[in-house]
Amino acid sequence: MNPKLYLFLLRVAMGWLMLYAGLTKVIDSSWSAAGYLNAAKTFPAFYHWLAQPGLLPLINFINEWGLVLLGVSLILGIRVRITGIAGALLMLLYYFPVLEFPRIPPGHAYLIDEHIIYALALLYFAAVDAGKAWWGFDQRA
Repeated sequence: MNPKLYLFLLRVAMGWLMLYAGLTKVIDSSWSAAGYLNAAKTFPAFYHWLAQPGLLPLINFINEWGLVLLGVSLILGIRVRITGIAGALLMLLYYFPVLEFPRIPPGHAYLIDEHIIYALALLYFAAVDAGKAWWGFDQRA
């Protein structure tokens, strides 16, 4: 089988995962990142700063629409190099609040959770410019 097909399928699957995560937040008017940010176990001062009332609406907007745009970018193969890097940074921002070094919350492995896997996959998409690999709008750029 063509390795580009698997790269395409992984890119679209990851895109759907991000798009769905973003849309569920956009649709739910009661959703807020405040609880997640205020429960941070690693770098709590930084995450509590992000949760302050004057900044929280912007953080919520960036979170919701960042995930939506990341998903659309991956699904359509548009600007995957840029969004892969931005998405990996976003995943790291999601990772640190739940980290209780060297453990992730109960039931997870040491140091590695899904956010690290997502970040690595997104960095791989950026490194290989996955939007150009197969069935992506970046092919025409």
